[in-house]
Amino acid sequence: MSIPSFLGTMTSLTHLNLSYTGFRGKIPPQIGNLSNLVYLDLRYVANRTVPSQIGNLSKLRYLDLSRNRFLGEEWVSSMWKLEYLDLSNANLSKAFDWLHTLQSLPSLTHLYLLECTLPHYNEPSLLNFSSLQTLHLSFTSYSPAISFVPKWIFKLKKLVSLQLSDNYEIQGPIPCGIRNLTLLQNLDLSFNSFSSSIPDCLYGLHRLKFLNLMDNNLHGTISDALGNLTSLVELHLLYNQLEGTIPTSLGNLTSLVELHLSSNQLEGTIPNSLGNLTSLVELDLSRNQLEGTIPTFLGNLRNSREIDLTYLRLSMNKFSGNPFESLGSLSKLSSLLINGNNFQGVVNEDDLANLTSLKKFDASGNNFTLKIGPNFPLWIQSLNKLQYVGLSNTGIFDSIPTQMWEALSQVLYLNLSHNHIHGELVTTIKNPISIQTVDLSTNHLCGKLPYLSNDVYDLDLSTNSFSESMQDFLCNNQDKPMQLEFLNLASNNLSGEIPDCWINWPFLVEVNLQSNHFVGNFPPSMGSLAELQSLEIRNNLLSGIFPTSLKKTSQLISLDLGENNLSGCIPTWVGEKLSNMKILRLRSNSFSGHIPNEICQMSLLQVLDLAKNNLSGNIPSCFRNLSAMTLVNRISVLLWLKGRGDEYGNILGLVTSIDLSSNKLLGEIPREITDLNGLNFLNLSHNQLIGPIPEGIDNMGSLQTIDFSRNQISGEIPPTISNLSFLSMLDVSYNHLKGKIPTGTQLQTFDASRFIGNNLCGPPLPINCSSNGKTHSYEGSHGHGVNWFFVSATIGFVVGLWIVIAPLLICRSWRHVYFHFLDHLWFKLQSFSSYSITV
Repeated sequence: MSIPSFLGTMTSLTHLNLSYTGFRGKIPPQIGNLSNLVYLDLRYVANRTVPSQIGNLSKLRYLDLSRNRFLGEEWVSSMWKLEYLDLSNANLSKAFDWLHTLQSLPSLTHLYLLECTLPHYNEPSLLNFSSLQTLHLSFTSYSPAISFVPKWIFKLKKLVSLQLSDNYEIQGPIPCGIRNLTLLQNLDLSFNSFSSSIPDCLYGLHRLKFLNLMDNNLHGTISDALGNLTSLVELHLLYNQLEGTIPTSLGNLTSLVELHLSSNQLEGTIPNSLGNLTSLVELDLSRNQLEGTIPTFLGNLRNSREIDLTYLRLSMNKFSGNPFESLGSLSKLSSLLINGNNFQGVVNEDDLANLTSLKKFDASGNNFTLKIGPNFPLWIQSLNKLQYVGLSNTGIFDSIPTQMWEALSQVLYLNLSHNHIHGELVTTIKNPISIQTVDLSTNHLCGKLPYLSNDVYDLDLSTNSFSESMQDFLCNNQDKPMQLEFLNLASNNLSGEIPDCWINWPFLVEVNLQSNHFVGNFPPSMGSLAELQSLEIRNNLLSGIFPTSLKKTSQLISLDLGENNLSGCIPTWVGEKLSNMKILRLRSNSFSGHIPNEICQMSLLQVLDLAKNNLSGNIPSCFRNLSAMTLVNRISVLLWLKGRGDEYGNILGLVTSIDLSSNKLLGEIPREITDLNGLNFLNLSHNQLIGPIPEGIDNMGSLQTIDFSRNQISGEIPPTISNLSFLSMLDVSYNHLKGKIPTGTQLQTFDASRFIGNNLCGPPLPINCSSNGKTHSYEGSHGHGVNWFFVSATIGFVVGLWIVIAPLLICRSWRHVYFHFLDHLWFKLQSFSSYSITV
């Protein structure tokens, strides 16, 4: 409904607030009859035009018209008493000169122009907001566009609060005209693109209480002059590129309540002077390169009002020692994040007993040993406010008792991954798991999968020893749709058929069932997962044809059905229906027939892996249409799930690849494939390809590896292949190539085995090209006669091997030391490869 016009009859009204009411239609002109109004809030009122009659409200002191539209400015000039004006989300760059009109309001002290489009004034002297104290210009753009802070702002001598955040087009150094604003108490320049050191002129603003410079490109060191800002209550310098040590002068900021320095390149130790910050409630030093032990004063930060430190984040640094010796007394601490450091030592339950107010706790990725005796850490049971638990990779050896699940009933996030937790969950959990996010991956849990409640959104039980069927887990709860979005059951011992109950899990975004023992056909009900973006079922024993039910999963970005027993043709609809696909992996199955041309319609495809099948026919020339493989130096197109990359997470954002190896492909390598100048990896080996290597292969300037081995490719290697400056591997062995291997900066460094089985000559082969143009066959171990290159290499290998092996056979103590070293090295590698961080 529209704003009722009868409101115009309530002429005695002094305050009217209609914000967020959802009224539709125009603002009635009768609102101009409310001549006694001093307060009017029409935020989000149907985004309608403001009538000119609003100018009759000459007594207004507060006016909020944000998220509305304007046709005229005449009504503004009569509001002589207006002190507060919010015109956010309006285009003020057209039709009339809004800023010139607004500066004529003598009482205006607070002006909010968030998300507005403003005119740019070449002559800042034309503007003079003599009374303005608060100016909010966040998310603002200018017409014409500018890349600097408008100079007229520095004339606002009475300004107390200036917010210029989220203007990414503003670049260069922080302007020192800001020194003129000597009364500033609140300065917010966050989320811009400033690219300088912190200017000295900021350190002269002695009245500053709130300073936010986060998420810029600021570099250099933090000056000791920062200690001059003794009125600071909050300091936010996170997400920059600041380096050097934390200045000891920060200890002068005794009024500081919040200090955020995370995500920089700070080094050194925490200065003892921070012990003077007795008012500190929040301290964030995470994601730097700080080291040393945690100073004891952090455990004693308490001001005269007995307010303790409540938020402490030291994650992702190089701190060492046992932090609980310093922090164990912080009974009011609600958030303690110390993951990803070098903390070590034995942690007793007594060390943690005083941390009774914790809501968030993450100590994962350190070298702790929790001394818990025969039971799981019982101190958790006393933390009835705990909501976030991160104990990944903390050396827990135990099963999870029933009372622990009951104590964790209020927890929203639980990460116990990468430990040595064992036992059967179904025997210890009386009720279905109800924690929103549960990560128990990489442990020794076994038995049947546990039941879930409708409250769980994220479940990771991968890399355990769960066995039997997942029938009860998937099909038990049919009362209402499950809310689960991410399900990871990879690398377990689950068996039987994949149940056909997926219709009751409609919100799934990621499903990972890889590396189990599933058999049978693909369950048709998986096609009902309309939100599905990633499906990984590789390395199982599934059979049948390519699942037709996936036609309905149009949101799929990553599909991995590799290492199964699927057969039949790759259907044409894959390219037509799954147009959002970035990863298609079908390797090591029994697919046959031609590669369908329709795959070329998948313009976002970044990884295509059809290796080790029975595919035949020609390589489609339309591969040139895979436009994601033509993007050079592109921004990452990596699919991020659950806040982290999937298995391809470390490489996919920078990699494109095509692998068609080990099939029965015929014909020539299509010339059109050289248009993929963003392709990094190309493997066409072990096929029946003929003809020459395409001349334009040097167009593929992003190639890092090429494997054309074991085909019937003929002709010479194009000399232009040496122009591929990023090439780190080339294998053309066992073809019908001839002539001289092109000379290039890296081709001669490749192993000779990559060129054998041809009629090639020149380095790295030990065959010189004859002056009369004849070439010599170099077959390596597959040729005839004695190859002294490999004979000498073999003798050297055997002699070197026995120099190591013989002492180990003779001396028992040496043998024990050697294998103990190997065991230790393997454990370190395993820990590194499975390292997990929760934030």
